[in-house]
Amino acid sequence: MALKCGIVGLPNVGKSTLFNCLSNAKAQAANFPFCTIEPNVGTITVPDERLQRLAELVNPKQIVPTTVEIVDIAGLVKGASQGEGLGNQFLGNIRECDAIIHVLRCFQDDNITHVDGSVDPIRDKEVIDTELQFKDLETVEKQISRVEKIAKVGQDKDAKKKYEILQSLKNHLGQGKSARLLDWNEDEFEFVQSLFLLTQKPVLYVCNVEESNAKTGNELSKRVEKELSAEKAEVLVVAVAIEAEIATLETYEERSLFLQDLGLDEPGVAKLILAAYRLLNLQTYFTAGEKEVRAWTIRKGMTAPQAAGVIHTDFERGFIRAEVIAFDDYSHFGSEAAARDHGKLRVEGKEYVVADGDVMHFRFNV
Repeated sequence: MALKCGIVGLPNVGKSTLFNCLSNAKAQAANFPFCTIEPNVGTITVPDERLQRLAELVNPKQIVPTTVEIVDIAGLVKGASQGEGLGNQFLGNIRECDAIIHVLRCFQDDNITHVDGSVDPIRDKEVIDTELQFKDLETVEKQISRVEKIAKVGQDKDAKKKYEILQSLKNHLGQGKSARLLDWNEDEFEFVQSLFLLTQKPVLYVCNVEESNAKTGNELSKRVEKELSAEKAEVLVVAVAIEAEIATLETYEERSLFLQDLGLDEPGVAKLILAAYRLLNLQTYFTAGEKEVRAWTIRKGMTAPQAAGVIHTDFERGFIRAEVIAFDDYSHFGSEAAARDHGKLRVEGKEYVVADGDVMHFRFNV
């Protein structure tokens, strides 16, 4: 599944450096605004100890982890919604993403210029929010002009409902609030999703702190956590500069020692990747055989045929049944055969909703 997270924020907050940590692509990271002109796209591997455990048990010829695409989007500035700083292009890049990783500068460094002259992560967040809200307001107003006459004059109930939703969105956005904070029923949500609003996208906030605050954060990051508690948004503290150094180390042992010195049990970017995965409402199932042990990405709530279709459309079209072993059972008994002998292999049909960590084998006929 080609799903994307876009990294956004003001210039010089650490977006491109974070991108470099997350992917094998190398974005330019420089001390001036708009050093990233084209969005850099990289593929990040989702860390999963379960995949390694399955590989130890099966000893396959290859191991294939699951991935998420990450997009480094150039720094936005005030007026971006009106085209300032190549704003229209950058906002278009955000629209193509499924979720947003919003980097907030929570470190002091006189050698790195802040576009507004001082460090204030809440103000920075509001600048980005405002630009996205303005762009969404423009989108909503265009939609209102299209349905208003039909809704007011005709008997089209669908048009009337859309008009009511659009008016609610207009009022909400006009108050400086993001669309994702509104509650909708299933039908309303489907229509809102069709508008591809920027502020409807789920957001993960990353507080970029100094090395000394990598474990506990600082006053600025704690202020962000407090201010955003009402949004029910996830906030992560990451020392991006030191993560960049960790990423250059060649061996696991070197990285482990570095992390120990910082008092960390794992890299901050590993937590970030998993958080982004959750943000996209994703989960993983596995296939395991001598040729390959592989992790597959699906959306939560997918049925067995839909999960099979991620491998190949023929698998979904000709789905007969799925043979399923929970990961914990597979790991405990050590093999598919042993799990089967202990009654832990289940046969599931078309209505089965796949659980995170299922080890699956599909039977199909086309």
